[in-house]
Amino acid sequence: MAEFETVTLRDPSSALTATYVPEAGMIATSLSDAGAELLGQRRGLQAYVSNHKTMGIPILYPWANRLSSNGYGVDGAVVTLTPGTGGVRTDEHGVPIHGTLAAYPGWHVTTELESQLTAELDFAARPGLLASFPFPHLLTLDVTLMQRTLTVKTTVTATTGSRVPMCFGFHPYLTLPGVPRAQWQIETPTMRHRPVNPWGIPTGAAIAHPATAEMLGDKVIDDGFDEVVDGSVFAVSGGDRRIEVHFDAGYTAAQVFAPATDEVVCFEPMAAPTDALRRGGYREVQPGESVTAQFRIVVS
Repeated sequence: MAEFETVTLRDPSSALTATYVPEAGMIATSLSDAGAELLGQRRGLQAYVSNHKTMGIPILYPWANRLSSNGYGVDGAVVTLTPGTGGVRTDEHGVPIHGTLAAYPGWHVTTELESQLTAELDFAARPGLLASFPFPHLLTLDVTLMQRTLTVKTTVTATTGSRVPMCFGFHPYLTLPGVPRAQWQIETPTMRHRPVNPWGIPTGAAIAHPATAEMLGDKVIDDGFDEVVDGSVFAVSGGDRRIEVHFDAGYTAAQVFAPATDEVVCFEPMAAPTDALRRGGYREVQPGESVTAQFRIVVS
């Protein structure tokens, strides 16, 4: 098994720690509260590196969730995606899923402090990445751990004359150690449900979703949403612990995922809905400009 250097952030105000692995795609592999692990470990880091089996908090970039075909068009240019090349991977139906940066080793750490980690990835210098997403830009992740809060700030800077589509997201696998899944309560904000077909692609329908609090019980959830407003809060609680995911800014869509096969729940911040890179409906970073999106995980 390959060994990777890790960076562990420590909250000065509590026993909370967060561990990142920059050379394995800037994935967060641990969020620990006095030794209690709050991130789903699933198959572990090696399976993520070898087979892109997600765990912890991976970045989904440059698109989150699925695309409905192996190609998309932006500003008149057509991009063809080749599964197995340039980081493109597919799901069981053969459609591209979760972008191209799974376990990508090319991140450069620029700041490493007790409670802060910053790393960047220059797409303009990576021909393999540009083949699947031909929009030169600088991608920066800035992570801080303070006041029992993990803050993840993502900045996209367009470095040439090309506009850069914003369709990325994150996939935090949250768990409540010592509390049976059936006893977890989940809370979701007011937003809009986007039903999908059997391949997980939105049908085009839209259904209002009011703010909801419910026991997870034996429910299996894999639902997409849009019209998520800045400041929306998702939460899971049980026993004496509560974990909130705050969509502070820039995440207008979400996926809520609670599989039957693992004791995890995911509130996935997404900068655009599923398949937006093909359908439109995403923001663009204009040439020479930067756009930042932020979410926080608050442990109480």
